[in-house]
Amino acid sequence: MPLPRRFAAIADIHGNSDALSAVLACIDAMGIDLVVNLGDMFSGPLAAGETWEILRARPMPTVRGNHDRYLISQTPEEMGSSDRAAYDELPPEALDWLRGLPVTLEMDETFLCHATPGADDRYWLHDVDAGGMVHPAGAAQIARHLEGIAQPLVLCAHTHLPRVVSWQRHCVVNPGSVGCPGYTDIHPVPHVVETGTPHACFAVLETEGAAWRGAHHHVPYDPARMAQRARSRGRAEWAEALTTGWISREAANPIGQTAGG
Repeated sequence: MPLPRRFAAIADIHGNSDALSAVLACIDAMGIDLVVNLGDMFSGPLAAGETWEILRARPMPTVRGNHDRYLISQTPEEMGSSDRAAYDELPPEALDWLRGLPVTLEMDETFLCHATPGADDRYWLHDVDAGGMVHPAGAAQIARHLEGIAQPLVLCAHTHLPRVVSWQRHCVVNPGSVGCPGYTDIHPVPHVVETGTPHACFAVLETEGAAWRGAHHHVPYDPARMAQRARSRGRAEWAEALTTGWISREAANPIGQTAGG
């Protein structure tokens, strides 16, 4: 499928329908026609059903994320609390749609995946050290996952952290998270990911000639309704991340129960 020379990428909505609406309105105001979606659309204690209605009304090239996979591969009893909250809101047609999504997608000069080309639950442009500190990944890790990819533009997500990396002839872009600016996880060791801003994030990709470039856009929106939904479901750390972009250690629930990419 030929791509326009300018398009947008979104990822990691995690059921935040208000953030998604704000991002799509911003993209429309920029005159961008094509949006690609890098997955993890629904998981979270927010508004999975509303998010489905928005996405259903606006078809776009989409790859499946790890939390999307959990929604269709685990029983409700096996699911974590964020996935179960989403599962309980989604109609059967949404789950059928998830089952039909690819895990990677090649579109003209662009390669799409949720996390890495070979796994939907591994960090690529960031890494976690033994002490649980999150930091930008180095050249060796970035290059390893690029092996065998012919496309010059590579889009990945999962960490919720926006980053643009140039490596040889590749431009690798993580567009950041539309709807979940902070989370805790236990893999590979317990750690906290924080973007430091409550704004919804997406990326615009464009090229002039042979070189692609990515630019991130942070969209202010009112997170109060989504934060209240999180609080009503006992997820104080979600509410704090949504309103501040940070997660205090006091607010964090047992680590690993939040979105986690």
